[in-house]
Amino acid sequence: MKTKGQTLKDALQSTFAVGAIVISLIVAFIIYKYIMGNPINFEGGNPKGHPLPGNYLAIIYKGGYIVPLLISLLLILAIFSIERGITLARAKGKGRINVFVKNLQTHLNNSEIDKAIASCDQQKGSLANVMRSGLVKYKELEKDETMVKDQKVLALQKEIEESTALELPMLSRNLVFLSTIASIAVLIGLIGTVLGMIRAFAALAQAGAPDALALATGISEALINTAFGISGSTLAIILYNMFSTRIDAMTFKIDEAGFSLVHTFASKVK
Repeated sequence: MKTKGQTLKDALQSTFAVGAIVISLIVAFIIYKYIMGNPINFEGGNPKGHPLPGNYLAIIYKGGYIVPLLISLLLILAIFSIERGITLARAKGKGRINVFVKNLQTHLNNSEIDKAIASCDQQKGSLANVMRSGLVKYKELEKDETMVKDQKVLALQKEIEESTALELPMLSRNLVFLSTIASIAVLIGLIGTVLGMIRAFAALAQAGAPDALALATGISEALINTAFGISGSTLAIILYNMFSTRIDAMTFKIDEAGFSLVHTFASKVK
């Protein structure tokens, strides 16, 4: 059952996610309309005309109104990548996890439960939070004379599992945005390319005589969307896999440390 603090935290996370998406859309439109679409980037100062030679801002602007949507996806990707990086760095806690686990095991072998709890308070990571909860339960069960050994071991396992279940959602939160961008960025880029090709061939048909320059320009402008989409999707896949690997490694450490705690408890409790 969630506490008021956890409920408030979830509400703030949801507000952050919605706010990040809205802000990204607004910023992307401003970049597209007033920076890329600035008249100084075009021949004759006309955004409807041809881009100045070598002016990539104007060339990208010619990709059409799919471009700001793709820019917003890149901004969303950047925002949530930074957010995940900060969150996972905090979840790792202070110092090296392997050293923390080793020190924890030393305290457990010496029956120094209070020192182990103090070590968790200093580390302040997700692993430390789970282990602290388990160690507090460990102390309670050691003093409990109403339960048999098997019941105590099961109670400790349940406490660790519940603590782990509270920590894991925090680690994987917002990764869905990265996986979604990895899937849809290319598709949105292709939509922009198809629309651009339609416009290019329609303009060519209305002109009457074949115009190789106009056709080449139209095709290059249409392919801008594909380039944007592929770039965004590739970056999203790389970041998603990087964060997923870090989360899997942390989850493994939590499971390993939890198993070690239960095993130590089972070997010492009567």
